[in-house]
Amino acid sequence: MLVLLVDNHPIFRKAIKDVIESHFPSPVVWEASTGEDAIRIVLTEPVEMAILEISLPDISGLTVLRRMKQLRPPLRGLVLTMHDNAQYARLAMVHGASGYLTKATTAGELSDAIQTILSGRQVVMERFREMVERRSTGRGVTWPEEVLSVRELEVLSLFAKGFTASRIAKRLKLSVKTVSTYRTRLLQNLRLGTTAELIRYAVDHRLV
Repeated sequence: MLVLLVDNHPIFRKAIKDVIESHFPSPVVWEASTGEDAIRIVLTEPVEMAILEISLPDISGLTVLRRMKQLRPPLRGLVLTMHDNAQYARLAMVHGASGYLTKATTAGELSDAIQTILSGRQVVMERFREMVERRSTGRGVTWPEEVLSVRELEVLSLFAKGFTASRIAKRLKLSVKTVSTYRTRLLQNLRLGTTAELIRYAVDHRLV
């Protein structure tokens, strides 16, 4: 089994690697700290499973996952992230993930999730399951934030954390003009009027 860990925190990657090596026979574990590094590895190595964080230094882990699935359709992706909200879980599954867990997951839960995904089934945390199922079946009323793209959610989250447009541009390697365009889209899609209202919305809906 060849597993790729994609996270920019070396200590966390080591912890996950230890779990994999202690629960599965003879795994090969590759590591990447950026999305671009991860994609380069998938181009040359027969990766069977990728375990990814959403927030990476260069590009979104969900964008990375989508590219990986295009390169290697059989690859299974498990999003293991600090983002504890259902909107990201929904987007992860849309982008081809087989599972979504937060970093509060225990070693045993992670091991069980990996085994479940390798067997061809999906793993979604119980509290996120309703939104994921509603998205897949088309049931229920669409929430405003459900129409946001991965990048729009990233920009919204950073505004909510107090980042200015220039800091967001630097963090996401975008122009300030592009960030301003995303801000305008967010205001339109969420039917809000100011950046302060965006921040309040993100906090109230646990999108930070």
